[in-house]
Amino acid sequence: MKRNILAAATAALALTGLAGSPTSAGAAPGTVSGDGGNRIGILRIDGDAYVKGGGLSAPWVKESGSIKQLTLSGDRIGVVTGDGVAWVKEGGLSASWVKEATDVKQIALSGNRIGVLKDNGEAYVKEGGLSASWVKESVKVKELELSGDRIGVVTGDGVAWVKEGGLSASWVRESDNVIGIDLAGDRIGVLVGNGVAWVKEGGLSASWVREADDVIQLELSRDRNRVGVLKDDGTAYVKEGGLSAAWVHVYDHAIQIALSGDRIGVLKGDGDARVKDGGLSAAWVLEADNVTELALS
Repeated sequence: MKRNILAAATAALALTGLAGSPTSAGAAPGTVSGDGGNRIGILRIDGDAYVKGGGLSAPWVKESGSIKQLTLSGDRIGVVTGDGVAWVKEGGLSASWVKEATDVKQIALSGNRIGVLKDNGEAYVKEGGLSASWVKESVKVKELELSGDRIGVVTGDGVAWVKEGGLSASWVRESDNVIGIDLAGDRIGVLVGNGVAWVKEGGLSASWVREADDVIQLELSRDRNRVGVLKDDGTAYVKEGGLSAAWVHVYDHAIQIALSGDRIGVLKGDGDARVKDGGLSAAWVLEADNVTELALS
């Protein structure tokens, strides 16, 4: 889950004299964290999307241009173009794109599921191949999240709902006054309007644990049971293990954080994207500059 990350990134780059075309700004919130894959994706200030697979020093492959959102999951890559078309490819980085939907403001991927949030607030999810049929999940939605067999939405009135199981499962009301939701494995995280981040673990009716205050972004990663938060002063913290584990300060002056397996990524206000691989205190590797969004698979 990210809150106005692209708009913040574009503004920050403009202040440093790096901003060009604003095609990247204004994308709907969505997860930028993965479940332990080895792919890294970036969206540049000019709207070009690049993805690499493998080690942190692997070469970049240009995937598409005129992009306003990029998301990764396993061997799938999803993008939303500036004209609101959602495309997904599956397999290698040079695989062919499949047109999924139009009038889209957000796309979400998890396993063999694809979700899209339409401009009119309708959320749809499909399961299986890239040409599977869509199932309408909800209306008046402002954010859509997927993880495994869970689907989460935040509706326009600030209510977070999650369902588990099939695409036609029943919704469970999770929280009110929500501005962002994130899912990973059996964890659900919400960021509420006063900047407090809450996470629960287990069933949909499990109890919430208060994680941090003054938060503008909350991210979850399943494989290493990591929770990451970005504070409103630009400091990024990550914890690993139980929900009451101690926080580790990982970076300053960040405008975005992303998690996947044992990888942590941060985006700075000057457009530099960095990723570390391993423990929470591992060394950072500079991945790219002029970046407005960073995504991990």
